[in-house]
Amino acid sequence: MTDKDVLRDYLREAREALVWKLDGLTEYDARRPLTPTATNLLGLVKHVAATELLYLGHVFGRRLPEPLPWLEAALADDAEPNSDLWATPEETREDIVGSYRRVWANSDATIEALDLGHPCEIPWWRPESRRTTLHRLVVHMIAETHRHAGHADIVRELVDGSAGLRAGNANLPPGDGAWWAAHHARVEEAARRAGHR
Repeated sequence: MTDKDVLRDYLREAREALVWKLDGLTEYDARRPLTPTATNLLGLVKHVAATELLYLGHVFGRRLPEPLPWLEAALADDAEPNSDLWATPEETREDIVGSYRRVWANSDATIEALDLGHPCEIPWWRPESRRTTLHRLVVHMIAETHRHAGHADIVRELVDGSAGLRAGNANLPPGDGAWWAAHHARVEEAARRAGHR
């Protein structure tokens, strides 16, 4: 397995985990904000798609062949703050996820076509860090995507109690509802006792 293969595997795993969190949800539940900063599942997917297109596409002059207005709007200099972190009623889940999958293909083609040491420049980074490589940007996107997949884990659990790493592998201890309720109570009690010291 090459270094590129390893990096692609970690990026693929993060992408799939993020998109999987939308499975089985109503339009409302996929979009509803569940934190004070309005974090929502479809918005996380939309944000990661825009970020990946920027770092593994635009930076290397590799734009998507078809225009994606919401992605381009989110990346514009005059974009509304957080416009890439939520979906308007007109933006469909299928369009956003489909666009994200096209971004994956574009990014994977970039990774395939270029050496990991291929140089690039990120104009919005600090001057001392702007000159970098494809390798660093792939690692950056792995970290970014896994970070937001972690947000999606929590948001999905708040929506309907679903938890786990991916379909077929929850990566959680086996336990039914009663076990998890008892575990929650135990952790709550430990927190209360520590808070009274």
